[in-house]
Amino acid sequence: MTVSKITVVGAGHVGASCAQRLAEKELAREVVMIDVVEGVPQGKGLDQWESAPIEGFDTLVTGANDYEPVAGSEIVIVTAGIARKPGMSRDDLLRTNADIMAKVSAEIKRVAPDTILIVVSNPLDVMSYVAMKTTGFPRERVIGMAGVLDTGRYRSFIALELDVSVADIQALVLGGHGDTMVPLASYTSVSGIPLSQLLPQDRIDALVERTRKGGAEIVGFLKTGSAYYAPSSAVVQMVDAIVKDKRRILPCAAWLEGEYGMNDLFLGVPCKLGAGGLVEIVEVDLTAAERAELAKSAASVHETMRTLA
Repeated sequence: MTVSKITVVGAGHVGASCAQRLAEKELAREVVMIDVVEGVPQGKGLDQWESAPIEGFDTLVTGANDYEPVAGSEIVIVTAGIARKPGMSRDDLLRTNADIMAKVSAEIKRVAPDTILIVVSNPLDVMSYVAMKTTGFPRERVIGMAGVLDTGRYRSFIALELDVSVADIQALVLGGHGDTMVPLASYTSVSGIPLSQLLPQDRIDALVERTRKGGAEIVGFLKTGSAYYAPSSAVVQMVDAIVKDKRRILPCAAWLEGEYGMNDLFLGVPCKLGAGGLVEIVEVDLTAAERAELAKSAASVHETMRTLA
């Protein structure tokens, strides 16, 4: 099952990796990359299309510097934004990327008013808010990618710790995308076996902490960049669930309207994804400690949102 067109805004490492994975999985008949740098999306798109006969996919990949080719896209993925530079405060980064997101979102609304928007740009939770505020789209059609990535990291670390297949590990990571994220140890299992039966609490705590610092760990190695292979995989898993109407329950940043006792913010929660985007927010029982951590994470997101006010 495919859709006619998916657009990726931003042809950097994350965006280009997204486009390649979308094409190889043939989730759309055409994938369009948009970027402000002249020639970059066109060149990367052509390079990816030339791999089609070798990899065996028929999805056409193209690139452009304007938004007219976005028209008709069923899904638009936004990866655009800048990385923090020397001398730039977090507030500077926030305001700069918020301005970029507002401009991108306005263009998307103009040419593809019925699309589903998946936000990847950081700070993720607040950028999702800017996108929804700018487009006026309902919450079903604005979803942030964070929880799938964070959960993937958590699962990969558990697999290393226990020397087992990643396929056997079930887990959920909720909350904001950052140091306040909430890996739910109470919902973590290996082939149905609770993690608490396989590891002592101190090792579980260490895995949770490594998950929270997962992005920073990669930045520490790369020095001049950040993760893109795992983030692009996470986005494509969400797209796959939407395009194929799988009704998968995946942790995503969604706009809360009373769920988990919270309102008026994007926060990572279990989301059922299918045709049309967000089908349902699934509320699960949390321990007192997990609920407190989720509230702390929400407070951090609200604080960042206030910075934009």
